[in-house]
This record gives sequence, C-alpha cells and structure tokens, in this order.
Amino acid sequence: MSASVLYDAPGPKAVVRNRVYAVVGSLAIVALLAVGVMRLADKGHLAPEMWDIFNYSGIRQNIADGVLATLKVFGLAAVGSLVLGVVLAVGRLSDHKPVRWLATAFIELFRSIPLLITIYAIWVGFLTDYSMWALATGLSVYNGCVQAEVLRAGINSVPKGQSEAAYALGMSKTQVMLGVLMPQAVRAMLPTIISQLVVTLKDTSLGYIILYPELLNTARLIASNTLVNGQYPYVSTIVVIGVIYVAMCLLLSALATWIEKRGRRAKTGIVMAGAAEPAEAPGVLDAPDGPPGPRTDAPKE
Repeated sequence: MSASVLYDAPGPKAVVRNRVYAVVGSLAIVALLAVGVMRLADKGHLAPEMWDIFNYSGIRQNIADGVLATLKVFGLAAVGSLVLGVVLAVGRLSDHKPVRWLATAFIELFRSIPLLITIYAIWVGFLTDYSMWALATGLSVYNGCVQAEVLRAGINSVPKGQSEAAYALGMSKTQVMLGVLMPQAVRAMLPTIISQLVVTLKDTSLGYIILYPELLNTARLIASNTLVNGQYPYVSTIVVIGVIYVAMCLLLSALATWIEKRGRRAKTGIVMAGAAEPAEAPGVLDAPDGPPGPRTDAPKE
C-alpha cells in the first residue's frame, strides 16, 4: 500500500482497526434503521392501507400535476439563472468601475439574503397574483448570483495568453469574452453549473410558502386531507415524494454527465491525418539492384 500526499498509509494494525470501526459503525446504522422501521410499523404507518392511497387516480393526477408544476418553474429558473449569471459575471469583470461595483453589490446582496425571504418578498411586493413567476424570479436571482461566481472563476482560469492572442488578432472585448473566454469557462465549470441546477431543482420546494402547487405542496395537501385508519399518511407520502425528487435529481445529473462526455469527445475526438508519403523526384526511375545505369533523361551533348 503506497503512501498518499495527504496522509501516511496505515499499517497492518491500523487497517484491522479501521475495518473493525467500519463494521461496528455499519451495524449501528442498521440497528438505528431497524428501530425506526419497527416504531413506524407499531404506529401503523407502514400498513398496506397507507400505501394503497396511491392507487387512486385522483391522487396520481395530483402528483403528476405537482411534478409538472415543479418542472415548469425549474425550467424558468434554470434559464433565468444562467442568463443572469452570464450578465453578472461579465459585469463583475468589466473595466468600467460603476458596472463592476453594481454587479458586485448585486451578487453580494442576494447571496447574503436567505432564498426564502427573497421569494416571499418578490411575491408580496410585486407578483402577488403570479406565484409561479414569483418563485421563478426568486430562484433566478439567487442562483444567478451563484452561477455568476462560478462563471467568473471559470473565466479567470483561462490562460491570459489566449485573450492576449485574441486582442492581437483585432478582436473586440465582447468578441473575446463571448467567443474565447466564455465557452472555455462553461466547459471547465460544467459540473459545478449542473450541480447548482440540481440545487435549483430542489429549491423549487420552497414554493409552498407562497402557495404555489409544486410537488412538496401537493404532498402536504395529500397527506393532510387523506385519513387512513384514523391517521394521516405522512410517512408514505414523504417516501413517495422523496423518491420522485431523487429520481429527478439523478436524471438531471445523468444528463450533465452525458453532456460532459460529449463535450470531452468533441474536444479530443479529432483524428489526425497520417503523414503523406514523399513523392518521387522528377526524372528518377526505379532501377533494379546493382550499379546505377545511365539516366534516360540526360541532356544530349
């Protein structure tokens, strides 16, 4: 076992001790899960009747409407945050001090304010009758500030020689930013950008505070309005809705991985042409093995 830069390789005793700790910790976690499941079963939360409610077409339709509403506001927030992130990143890197100061103040302000407060303030102050747009705007503002910092880090990671070469070719600053720096920044920071989009998808659950019928609000209504065996099916509803959230996040992550792999192939998938064979010199004929004969194209005396 080789040593790492960050820590020394454990010896035989340390390896045995770590394995014992891993086994004991795993058994403790399994025991806690077992106790939790037994307590839920004793209270009737795991009874089959608690799960049969999802066989009703009305509840299935409510869940489908909640998923559609969640994806709709996520699409708006994703596009809005990316566009705003590009604008703020370019503004923060601007040579004009007022533009740079304004972009910096906007980013620092809305990154410091809790997202829930931003959404509620937009809903109460401007878009009371349009909860979907209030939620999408709040998500776009907050996540746009985060995406701006991600893009700014990606732009700063591009070697300065590339921008200097572009300026030497006569390109304007806008052309350099949009044609040279921004594409490389997006390629370099794509995993972080997608990770923030996953956070945006999960943050759509904050729409319950402004009564937007997204997936979590739909789950709350289903669990609080359905009575089974004298109890409300909060546990089964949370499990089902949680699985749906996990599935959507995994699909988004899989899409990000696919896009990243395609980008990597597009960058390195160019097949170089083989070297061409040298052409024969004019006037030279292939001669058999042996002493060279007289040239047939020699000039006459």
